Amino acid sequence: MRPRAGARIALFATASLALGCAGMPRPKLGFTDPKEALSLHALSRAVVQSLQAEARVDQRGSHGRIKGTVLMFVERPDRVRFDVMTQFGPAAILTSDGSRFAFSDLRERRYLTGPTCPKNIARLLNIPLNVEETTLLLLGGTPVLAQQSARVDWDSDGFYRLHITGRDGRSQEVDFGISEHDAKLPKARQQLRLLRSEIYDAHGDTQWRVSYDEYQLLQLGTMRVAMPFLVRVEQPKIGADTLIRFKQINLEATVPQDAFMQVPLPGMQQEDANCD
Repeated sequence: MRPRAGARIALFATASLALGCAGMPRPKLGFTDPKEALSLHALSRAVVQSLQAEARVDQRGSHGRIKGTVLMFVERPDRVRFDVMTQFGPAAILTSDGSRFAFSDLRERRYLTGPTCPKNIARLLNIPLNVEETTLLLLGGTPVLAQQSARVDWDSDGFYRLHITGRDGRSQEVDFGISEHDAKLPKARQQLRLLRSEIYDAHGDTQWRVSYDEYQLLQLGTMRVAMPFLVRVEQPKIGADTLIRFKQINLEATVPQDAFMQVPLPGMQQEDANCD
């Protein structure tokens, strides 16, 4: 199963512009085992344990279009904090320490608490993933289905495409781009850049698609790590589209111990946030 023509053309344009590799032949020492490619990429992302960031988030969905600046703290494996900012200060704050979720709607003076689950995480970013998957996504990785079978193909626009058949009847495609220079190197030395991850339901329809672009090299200790500054999450079935454009990312920030917890401000109406 492959993305529709429009999505495929957009992906090719992204890969070509970002990596300058249109018409690349398959690397002679390239990946033939998808598990090796996934493991190498996961290992390269594992060095990024946390980030502090500022991003412009543009959401389109059933509630119309919502745009705003979001300040983030993200820490492996499952801790997040998102502060939605206006020119007058914060408008909403979402936190999760991995188990306890809290959401302050400062405009409506509402404070919601409950378990951390995809429904509650989606209250702010409209991303239909659990907190571990959301953390992975924002740190430049991707959730991967439990595999029944998998294969890897090469696309001449300069990327590997992994085809994964899941144990639950779903399927997934993951695209890793490489530079022309890396195409000449052994696979263990190739720098894989995640371009797209897409999960299909048992009928072949897209559940969600995440695209990654505008990579920049950032300092992390003695290393320089490539981070995507543009992340797009699409859910075609419900007409949802969330674009996260990072303005700045700090991989060496010290995350405050209390960053992932909050208490209601005086006068706020307290409510339960269930996951049903």
